[in-house]
Amino acid sequence: MFLEFRTEVKSVIEKSLDKCGFRAENLDLSPSQHADISSRVAFRLASAERKNPKEIAEKIVEMCEIPENSYIDRIISTGPYINIFAKHRYLEDTLVRIRQDQGRFGGGFCQGRIILEHTSANPNGPLHVGHIRNSVIGDTLYRILKHAGYDVETHYYVNDMGRQIAIVSWALANFDLDGSKKSDHAIADVYIRANAELEKDPDKKIEIDRLMQLVESGDVDTINRFDRAVDHAIEGIRETLSVMNIYHDQYVRESDFVRSGAVSDIIEQLKLQGRTKLNDGALVVDLEDHGFEKNLVIQRSDGTSLYTTRDLAYHEWKARQADRVIDVLGADHKLISSQLKTVLSIIGKPEPEIIIFEFVSLPEGSMSTRRGKFITADDLLEQVERQAFSEVDRRRPEMGEGFKKEVSRMVGMAAVRYDIVKVSPEKSTVFDWKQALDFEKQGGPYIQYSHARACSILRKAEEEGIWNAGNAFDGSVLVEDTEIELIRKMAGLDHAVETASQELKPNIIAIYARELADAFNQFYRFVPVLSSEDEQLCKSRLALVDCSRIVLSEILDILGLEAPDSM
Repeated sequence: MFLEFRTEVKSVIEKSLDKCGFRAENLDLSPSQHADISSRVAFRLASAERKNPKEIAEKIVEMCEIPENSYIDRIISTGPYINIFAKHRYLEDTLVRIRQDQGRFGGGFCQGRIILEHTSANPNGPLHVGHIRNSVIGDTLYRILKHAGYDVETHYYVNDMGRQIAIVSWALANFDLDGSKKSDHAIADVYIRANAELEKDPDKKIEIDRLMQLVESGDVDTINRFDRAVDHAIEGIRETLSVMNIYHDQYVRESDFVRSGAVSDIIEQLKLQGRTKLNDGALVVDLEDHGFEKNLVIQRSDGTSLYTTRDLAYHEWKARQADRVIDVLGADHKLISSQLKTVLSIIGKPEPEIIIFEFVSLPEGSMSTRRGKFITADDLLEQVERQAFSEVDRRRPEMGEGFKKEVSRMVGMAAVRYDIVKVSPEKSTVFDWKQALDFEKQGGPYIQYSHARACSILRKAEEEGIWNAGNAFDGSVLVEDTEIELIRKMAGLDHAVETASQELKPNIIAIYARELADAFNQFYRFVPVLSSEDEQLCKSRLALVDCSRIVLSEILDILGLEAPDSM
């Protein structure tokens, strides 16, 4: 609804600017604490017009003409700012629209096809805490972009032919796999054993090199060995992701681009650009004139390709399948992702949009997969779910074991996902499960609890015979400050989705969700709902609770969290 209102405001301000003889490409229209929308356009015009921005704002407001059927109530200048206020009908129509749209409210305003790659951890063991920030950011972005209206396809790019996978393949031929363990954990065990063995006897590394040469040359037996190793690890990784409510549309394998000839084609394109040279037998791309001191190796001296070479071919292919390509990558990929974008630009291919995130950590220990010292995502999720069970048991001792387990599962997953996504990707963060699980600390469980509270109010109203979903209501009677603030916050969902989509920052939606839950709880705290003596007012407030339930459920879904109706 906010975007619709903003469109009306934009039209009125632009017409006023024309009358004043002003020209401004950006009207700087945004929500404000002092009005429904504020504009800073007078600041932008002050320098060009050589006038005081206060005078410019006053002149623009003076020339504004508000259409009769507009949502705009009034436009005033406050110093250099232009403040726009909405009619109460804007709030009333927001409630009507929420109930009509039922889960689609605040979205559907964008078009285009996007391929979004995230997670893409090497299949040599389970996901660890560092990986899951990638997964949570990527999946939440997918949900935001999809709600905005984009056709989004998610990819997991599988390293199925690099050195690490060669080591796993070699390990499976030399050590027994523990069939009693989750598949990715069993793979990690043999991978760690293999690395220890290779360190003791460096001559065995020749066997690893040979495997890499065989798989790249198309040797069927070696390819099958690699595939079995990768499939076993990916099976466990997918299981972990599903616990976090994260799924990929495609698992795309690196080897596909070697076998299709796409990698060879990329190498030839770079040779034609005169960018390649030999360095100790390896083929490298010289990017010094683009600010990179290090050359980019695209082919080893033994003729095998590197991850980067295959990644170039993958990105060239993705660009043909979509309007936009988005990658979620860790901070350790800053250099290589910059080189990748530069090389794609050199050969005239579209560049991906890259989201670089800093790492999430726990107070304890390192996370080195190579030496076996890491905290897996499975361990973290299990620990958090146990702690969530204790919290649910303390709060709801009268409930059965099944209820407590189900709620603790939902709450534990919400605590992890929300605590990770609430921080802007470029900032590092430490996950503290005690704070994340605190129902009063405005995290994932707090938002879920707000939804459950709305459901509980409506259930009680139904039991008392004063409410059903088909009730008519009169939004004009909702005039209390907390009622108006709650409706305004719900109306702004489309603005939050738009901003998060444009900036590719899912933390914007996390912040919005917390603020929405705050607004709902403030409303319920200060305004009587079930105890209201006026029947029409009671029904209208229950309709407001119902709309809050709908939007809270919607925002929880966008965050990838479940919306419990009881907690």
